[in-house]
Amino acid sequence: MVSPEQFPDPAIDAAPASGDATAVLAGGCFWCVEAVYLQLDGVQSVKSGYAGGTADTADYKTVCSGTTDHAEAVEIRYDPKKLTYGKLLKVFFSIAHDPTTRDRQGTDVGRQYRSAIFYVNDEQQRIAGAYIKQLDAAKLFDRAIVTEVVPLERFYEAEAYHQNYAARNPGQPYIAFTALPKVKKVRTYYADQLKRD
Repeated sequence: MVSPEQFPDPAIDAAPASGDATAVLAGGCFWCVEAVYLQLDGVQSVKSGYAGGTADTADYKTVCSGTTDHAEAVEIRYDPKKLTYGKLLKVFFSIAHDPTTRDRQGTDVGRQYRSAIFYVNDEQQRIAGAYIKQLDAAKLFDRAIVTEVVPLERFYEAEAYHQNYAARNPGQPYIAFTALPKVKKVRTYYADQLKRD
């Protein structure tokens, strides 16, 4: 397993900007990805939800059947003066998930658990594509990165009980064994980028 400290900063990144920005990322179970990003300074909110499918099937039970084209995803609203899109991607690839497994993360199997970057503009597409090439060239992974880079059509917010799930359910076995180790890695390897309580 590659240590997060081995990951380079993106060679191509967005310049700091005023206002709010949005990133939509899919890396397996949205509970875990949400928990990773909620800790970072500059992140204003993280919502769990569904991207890549249609409104009529954007519900947990249907998405979990694996018969829709949705991915469990998170919508991250952030301050681009404090946090760049490239830095969000660095955390995505170094801690949030394994980008080398197609349609699965660990024991979660199905297209809804695929690795995907849903870009909202041309700049995000360019940064994501360049960073994947940079990581491939660095040969950090034993296998090829299979992350999809696709345009965001719509993001559908998940049911209320999924929001902030890991923080509200720290004793739940899946959270304890899957999400919390990622949370701890962020605190270890990105300590200088954490929110101050």
